[in-house]
Amino acid sequence: MTKIIYVEHNGTEHEVDVANGLTVMEGAVKNMIPGIDADCGGACACATCMVFVPAEWEAKIPPKEDMEITMLDFCEHTQENSRLSCQIPVTGALEGMRVEMPESQH
Repeated sequence: MTKIIYVEHNGTEHEVDVANGLTVMEGAVKNMIPGIDADCGGACACATCMVFVPAEWEAKIPPKEDMEITMLDFCEHTQENSRLSCQIPVTGALEGMRVEMPESQH
């Protein structure tokens, strides 16, 4: 299990243990974290699980692939550090990672 901290747009934090091998999105859905809609269920086909990943964690997660980049182009609130949480596998290296969520997932 790896501790992931999900931060809602209003600053509310949810610290949860996520099983290694799941994705950051699956951890949010299984723990009913508000702010991650995950409409496509993790197929990288909807971009409703976008999060902002702080720079210090970027080297510990896989780089964006073409499909993720394409889906992020459809997001309203993207930033340079925007990622789809369905594309971030949870490993022990992510212990304590904080991800912030946008105001909405449109």
